[in-house]
Amino acid sequence: MDELTLAVVGLDHPNADRSSRRFEAMLCRPGDPVSLRPEPRNPHDPHAVAVLSERGVQIGYITAERAPWIGGRLRQGRPVVALFQGMAGTVAYIRLRFGGDAPHRLPPIAPAGDTGPPARRDEDDSGFHPDPDGPEWGA
Repeated sequence: MDELTLAVVGLDHPNADRSSRRFEAMLCRPGDPVSLRPEPRNPHDPHAVAVLSERGVQIGYITAERAPWIGGRLRQGRPVVALFQGMAGTVAYIRLRFGGDAPHRLPPIAPAGDTGPPARRDEDDSGFHPDPDGPEWGA
């Protein structure tokens, strides 16, 4: 398995400099490069792997279940290319590929409970695309 999608957690925790991880993740667009940084001195988890935006601001961590495996491959010097994939609720997602090549595809991330129109207009044959519900407009 050299290409996979991984969850990035901890978006609601502030960074050490008090910057907002969630705000930084919201600035990221699908396909933006991200970097992975193992944190062997992390007091909570010596296997922790931080995820940083292309601006060098941390957006979160790889999940604790995947961090030992990903961190091990990084420590072995395996080249990796990681791209921001999207956000859904309290989690961001990245797509990565080991071996030095960019991931082949970025599967779309559908928000949890999404009941809106299809991601592509050609999937909806009605031609009607309503606006999302907005605030109540009353006097």
